[in-house]
Amino acid sequence: MAQAVEEWYKQMPIITRSYLTAAIVTTIGCSLDIISPYDLYLNPRLVVKHYQVWRIITNFLYFRQMDLDFLFHMFFLARYCKLLEENSFRGRTADFFYMLLFGATVLTGIVLLGGMIPYVYVWSKQNPFIHMSFLGLFTFTAAYLPWVLLGFSVLVGASAWVDLLGMIAGHAYYFLEDVYPRMTGRRPLRTPAFIRSLFADEPVVVARPANIRFAAPPAADDVQQN
Repeated sequence: MAQAVEEWYKQMPIITRSYLTAAIVTTIGCSLDIISPYDLYLNPRLVVKHYQVWRIITNFLYFRQMDLDFLFHMFFLARYCKLLEENSFRGRTADFFYMLLFGATVLTGIVLLGGMIPYVYVWSKQNPFIHMSFLGLFTFTAAYLPWVLLGFSVLVGASAWVDLLGMIAGHAYYFLEDVYPRMTGRRPLRTPAFIRSLFADEPVVVARPANIRFAAPPAADDVQQN
């Protein structure tokens, strides 16, 4: 079992693995009173006047207490962040990092006190027709996944504003990256060169099906006879 979990963890793409690890370690540290949540949340006054700039990052790593809501957040983070990074952003690690950076910037701009970067919303918009099931209770298409998560957050007593603002940030990225370029031919969210320089380009390998044989080209004599 432990080996299977280790293999699953090692097979995660780098950005998803790093974010998941940081979020789990931070939340566990708070649960064990090693870290104080009051040192993590986003407080503009402390950032500007006391130069506690780490809060701009740490507020995205703390998911409140370790309860059922936390487990679901970690599950969806691992699943849909991984799907995005391995499929829509395959071979484009810098672009995926820039998407998360854009979402974090939007949420920070509207003073969100912690919460999810809107990767789930972006994935649901790019894969709207995939059929899903929530705990085996009902089925729905991926386009409604953000709303299902919003409803679950309300049921467990979490703030709905966290998910709503995440959806706003996710929709802003989806519109500027997917919709607006098709309308105008311009791409305003092109990943900056300095971010690309941080990540090595990953080659996209397309596997050729096995047991396929190609016929040899006809000989020159046969071509002349025909």
